Amino acid sequence: MAHAGGAYPVLVGAGALAELGHFIDGPALAVVDAVLPELPELELPGLRQLRIEGGEKAKTMAGALRLLAEFERHRLGRDGTVVAVGGGTIGDLAGFAASIWLRGIALVQVPTTLLAMVDSSIGGKTGVNTDGAKNAVGSFWQPRAVLADTRYLASLPPEQLAGGQAEVVKYAMTLDPGIAGLEDLEAVVERCAAAKARVVAADEREQGLREVLNYGHTVGHAIEAASGYTVQHGRAVAWGMRAAARISARLGLCERSLVETQDELLRRHGLPGERPPVELAAVLRATASDKKARQGRLRWVLLRGMGRAETGHEVPDAVVEAAVAEILVD
Repeated sequence: MAHAGGAYPVLVGAGALAELGHFIDGPALAVVDAVLPELPELELPGLRQLRIEGGEKAKTMAGALRLLAEFERHRLGRDGTVVAVGGGTIGDLAGFAASIWLRGIALVQVPTTLLAMVDSSIGGKTGVNTDGAKNAVGSFWQPRAVLADTRYLASLPPEQLAGGQAEVVKYAMTLDPGIAGLEDLEAVVERCAAAKARVVAADEREQGLREVLNYGHTVGHAIEAASGYTVQHGRAVAWGMRAAARISARLGLCERSLVETQDELLRRHGLPGERPPVELAAVLRATASDKKARQGRLRWVLLRGMGRAETGHEVPDAVVEAAVAEILVD
């Protein structure tokens, strides 16, 4: 994947983790989600392991400080490498810690969930949550490599797969409609990774085009925050996409039939599921404080057609409230 500072490989396929040794050239610490089994590919000379609990509640400044203390305890120097092994929360947390430890040390992303493979491990975004906002504290820190070993998808629980499929639907709706017809998960990961790589290469720092990847995330992040991060990220994004599509139709940007098309794609993967236990007012408050606001106004990603999304839309509050109420209350 190309970026301003160079490029790095994104390896997708069964056995990709076996290539890890090629991307470590000094002391290294693998930050591993505690729920994962022992992975023999991590038994490398000079690679130590630290198992931590994943999940959104781990993604806090307190969690980052604990991780930095471990870097210090393991005497991880400027020639060191952090290997983030797990889902999106582990990648975000470990990546953020790597980006600020000694002003930045090398990072290798090893995503083990569908959501992390198709989205969060690629592109260099890292971050932690505050009490009221998702990923409000973070950095752009590109990894040395991304190793998406698709063997681990076979053992994912259905809930994890469903959450990842929400991001897959996002790519189909915004960038590449052909993704919707793919069934083989390895092909899905490759196609989504390629779509994201193209966007990030064109707009690494999210000054314009990259904002398209936030489709569904404005309301999705608000639902997560309003629930105290008890709603799974993928399901929250699915709810957020339902709201964004309805806003698009209400503003006349797309046909109402596109809303139904998206709803059917989501239903095919068991999404979004039961309505989240959140109050409409709390979601609207959290939506208004979204970190992507400019000059106090939200910039929405909305649909023009299948695979055609636009960034930078301002939406009247009444339209937002009506769309969110339609999905959460009606």
